[in-house]
Amino acid sequence: MKTRYIDLVEQTFDWPQEEFSFDEHGGLCIHDIPLQALAKKYGTPLKFNYLPKIADNIERTKRWFREAMEKHNYQAEYHYSYVTKSSHFSFVLESAVKAGAHIETSSPFDLDLVASLHRKGVIQNDNRIICNGFKEEEYIEKINGLVQQGMTNILPVLDNEFELALFEKHMNQPMEVGIRIATEEEPKFEFYTSRLGIGYKSILPFYRKMESTNANMKLKMLHFFVNTGIRDTAYYWNELSKTLKVYCELKKICSSLDSLNIGGGFPIKNSLKFEYDYAGMIDSIIERIKEVCNEEGVPLPHIYTEFGSFTVGESGGMIYKVVYQKQQNDREKWNMIDSSFMTTLPDSWAINKRFMMLPVNCWEKPYERVFLGGLTCDSDDYYNSEQHVNAIYLPVYSKEEDLYIAFFNTGAYQDTLGGYGGIHHCLIPGPKHILIDRDDKGELTVEVFREEQESKDMLKILGYE
Repeated sequence: MKTRYIDLVEQTFDWPQEEFSFDEHGGLCIHDIPLQALAKKYGTPLKFNYLPKIADNIERTKRWFREAMEKHNYQAEYHYSYVTKSSHFSFVLESAVKAGAHIETSSPFDLDLVASLHRKGVIQNDNRIICNGFKEEEYIEKINGLVQQGMTNILPVLDNEFELALFEKHMNQPMEVGIRIATEEEPKFEFYTSRLGIGYKSILPFYRKMESTNANMKLKMLHFFVNTGIRDTAYYWNELSKTLKVYCELKKICSSLDSLNIGGGFPIKNSLKFEYDYAGMIDSIIERIKEVCNEEGVPLPHIYTEFGSFTVGESGGMIYKVVYQKQQNDREKWNMIDSSFMTTLPDSWAINKRFMMLPVNCWEKPYERVFLGGLTCDSDDYYNSEQHVNAIYLPVYSKEEDLYIAFFNTGAYQDTLGGYGGIHHCLIPGPKHILIDRDDKGELTVEVFREEQESKDMLKILGYE
């Protein structure tokens, strides 16, 4: 009779999977990293980032686009950009830039990060900096400041006429710019059109006004992004087709336009059942762009993408220890973790986002159905079947042996949404944070990036010290 946890996983999923393996003690490894050894050495809760995964996803995407372009004889270039809002850590931006990614920013403070990496020599003058987001004077002044420092490869993407007027006021040197299209949202949305960008029918009049009022502006890029991401749906293909029609109309009257930014939105793995044909989707996109441009008789555009979560999400993870099990009634068992989901995985309770979760050890033990509870006194601090794909099953809890669990692919947005290093709900401290890399010989290296937050840090923020 197969009642072990490993039996449950093998019967339910395609197992083992590429990134997972076991160490000599039967503990779970990801990318050959022994998670139980990390938990015992550094303690829990423990946040980790595996830096090689960032470069790996960038290289994979470049290969998929290169293969699709070769297949369809697509005679133009592909450029990968990283979206800073997904994770602002210096080690993330440095890893992305070193892997050949350009940078996409969303606010004036993002440009301070760019300036810092430029001073360190990580970002060079020829790195493309795409400036998205709604822009007030501070944002535009910082753009001009970087240009004056020699970073002439900055490309602001205009969102509205208000920004156009500000650029006309502040710009005194030639600059390439983009225009963002406001896509129509899916029917389930509360509004019809994205608040970001300019409507399809207004793009050409907007360009003509820009051309007539500011000779320093040269249109380089048309920017397109669908909020639901790049998915094989009728809605996505319809929005892409409308954008391509606008691109072709613009190209016929604007010789400097030569780039199409199709945004981002690749999904990342959130369960052991996850399936997505990345290469196939890219192949179809390239085929569609070439088909429309050939029909309209315009040159093929260079393709830009802006991937945030896909770049950094799969590099991150969290390890917790189950500190106690509460039997609340005859059916519900609560495994209490040594942290808070609201602090470390805010998306899990804010928008019911699912993450891949597995036990780190005890895979040979029988399994049981449980609920997972955080340490706060808030009733929303939990993770269960509403957030998870199915009911949660874990090895049977025992006071005699520590049980560790890990959440994977948590590297995007959780730190900024949770307020990294700040004040958290019920003053639950931020966890210790480690960076995992590989040296020139391929051996694992571990560096403590931040120690677990201490009470004195929070007292200072709150004004008690």
